[in-house]
Amino acid sequence: MESTVSDVAVGIKRGSDDLNLYSTSPNSVTANGNDSSKKLRVEDRMESPPSRVLHIRKLPSEVSETEVIALGLPFGKVTNILMLKGKNQAFLELGTEEAAVTMVNYYTAVMPQVRNVPVFIQFSNHKELKTDSTLNQRAQAVLQAVSAVQDGGSPNSDNSTLDSVLAHAPSPVLRIIIDNMFYPVTLDVLQQIFSKFGTVMKIITFTKNNQFQALLQFSEPVNAQQARLSLDGQNIYNSCCTLRIDFSKLVNLNVKYNNDKSRDYTRPELPAGDGQPSVDPAMAAAYNKDSSLLGTPSGMGAPYSNGGGFQSSLSLSQGGGAINPMSAAAAAAAAAGRMALSGHSGCSGVLLVSNLNEEMVTPQSLFTLFGVYGDAQRVKILYNKKDSALIQMSDGNQAQLAMSHLNGQKMYGKIIRVTLSKHQAVQLPREGLDDQGLTKDFTNSPLHRFKKPGSKNFQNIFPPSATLHLSNVPEDVTEEDLRLLFSNAGGIVKAFKFFQGHKMALLQMSTVEEAIQALMDLHNYDMGSNHHLKVSFSKSTI
Repeated sequence: MESTVSDVAVGIKRGSDDLNLYSTSPNSVTANGNDSSKKLRVEDRMESPPSRVLHIRKLPSEVSETEVIALGLPFGKVTNILMLKGKNQAFLELGTEEAAVTMVNYYTAVMPQVRNVPVFIQFSNHKELKTDSTLNQRAQAVLQAVSAVQDGGSPNSDNSTLDSVLAHAPSPVLRIIIDNMFYPVTLDVLQQIFSKFGTVMKIITFTKNNQFQALLQFSEPVNAQQARLSLDGQNIYNSCCTLRIDFSKLVNLNVKYNNDKSRDYTRPELPAGDGQPSVDPAMAAAYNKDSSLLGTPSGMGAPYSNGGGFQSSLSLSQGGGAINPMSAAAAAAAAAGRMALSGHSGCSGVLLVSNLNEEMVTPQSLFTLFGVYGDAQRVKILYNKKDSALIQMSDGNQAQLAMSHLNGQKMYGKIIRVTLSKHQAVQLPREGLDDQGLTKDFTNSPLHRFKKPGSKNFQNIFPPSATLHLSNVPEDVTEEDLRLLFSNAGGIVKAFKFFQGHKMALLQMSTVEEAIQALMDLHNYDMGSNHHLKVSFSKSTI
């Protein structure tokens, strides 16, 4: 085995690790059960020194090596794995420390799930993972297979249980079926999610067997294989919109129009072709021959239409009734690549925010920051625990969205934790009771970003970033004025650019934390001439 895994060090993994897993032999690792007394706090996970070895906890007992490896695939080469099935844990080694840091940062904001079970990922105290190949043979075989696919090679093995991993990607085109589709899934959502694995060249969406389906073409077959390994079975939104992914028998898509049903990213000059079918008849015939994941395929249905992004309602086949449309904010979460948000569907919309800087935080600052991801109705800093606060959002989707983007971010020098609260609502203090201004009711605030249906704010929800988008800038305000204003908010302005004439600008701070503070301090800042500055996070860089 050692001779075939060139970049895997062989030996026995020794020494104390994050949970002190190892005693006298590797056998004692898998024999022991979970020890709840050794659970790490969230802040420990965030503040551990970076390492390319990651420690994964709370795995489902039936998890496979392939599923654990798939957690790391989007972030770079996976070079080693050690499964501790008796403890529902695993160690995963990535090719570089940078890839491991990227993976931890991503999964700090978005709870990773395996088989719909939340798992926990943190840095290990070990700088490399040394495993005994005789005790870890199956894991090494799977790792070899996946590594060969990553490298675009053709792995060699006669183990039939690994066929799905070992099969060389037959096509750069994936066939995607959305199962349990309670909410609309747009073409842009698919592009954002799948582009994490490589260059997405073309997408065609359509309806067949009363199911929303898509064909998506990568630039390389290996990217399609990685995406399929990582995303098959994942939920786009919480508890629904499950991705079922297989390879298409087509190797190239012929896109005729760029509209909300199809897109060729390599040919932006294509016409919109409103009212025309997205696919020519020859392609339609090819789809009918393509194998279906969910039964025998029939003729192609009418192209899926999402009414420009959001339908007023969707009909459920189980009961035939219509459900409320997804909030556009939740769609933006998926568009930002935020998948399988943790928590409970239909939650109350109340968040618990802890580890706040109690010397600095105010209800207004929390309202402004969380207001980027939804309309905060009430904010209460806890009287007896002023480093914690309850924030009531308009609905559960907005709460999920804010949690996925803000949990683990740094605010006023402290890494904040955001979870769903058990409270159904934030109670206002009794009349006549002075709570020192710790509770604020923002129900009728004019600063809510998402009150107006169809507002462009729905399409501009992005994770916190060092680059800020400024709008409603008065014509007489100069670049120097804005640089000085944001420098005084406590930070360094690294770059600046006006666009759309003089009405908007991009401004880059030196860190995400500085950008967060600047947004809290300067959103709705009075620039004079009845202009109040609007500040949000940008996906762009300068």
